[in-house]
Amino acid sequence: MPDRGPKTPPHSRDLRKGRISEAGRIYHIRTTTAERQPFFADLHIGRELVHALRFQHERGTVESLAFVVMPDHLHWLIVLGDGVELRTVMHSVKSFSAQQINRCIGRTGAVWQDGYFDRALRAEDDLRAVARYIVANPLRAGLVTRIGDYPLWDAIWV
Repeated sequence: MPDRGPKTPPHSRDLRKGRISEAGRIYHIRTTTAERQPFFADLHIGRELVHALRFQHERGTVESLAFVVMPDHLHWLIVLGDGVELRTVMHSVKSFSAQQINRCIGRTGAVWQDGYFDRALRAEDDLRAVARYIVANPLRAGLVTRIGDYPLWDAIWV
């Protein structure tokens, strides 16, 4: 098999190469726990992450359109606020939630993998379809038989 060059790491500390944070741009963010540990299988721990997401929304750094907290990762659909860098938002969410989670379970150590995956949506993307994809993750993973039965999601519309 021919060598295709270095593999791109699954996560990046910043936006994908060549991208910039754009105010008003819609991003689908995915980030994973360290070693895919299922911290968020515990509802109380998952609510700590939801608190961090809502804090960003309430302070205006993002408009949160949809999210789902899976046992070992997060999907989040946001509109980036004015004068805000996506990496700063993600650092804040991950830092605050890691501190709270470690405090709650009496441990130290990494909660999150480095970086995150981002996808900037284009005008032709179906926003409602992306939001539905995000909130349907627990259903596809077999965690519930109805989306409404999963406690760690929200959307402004689906």
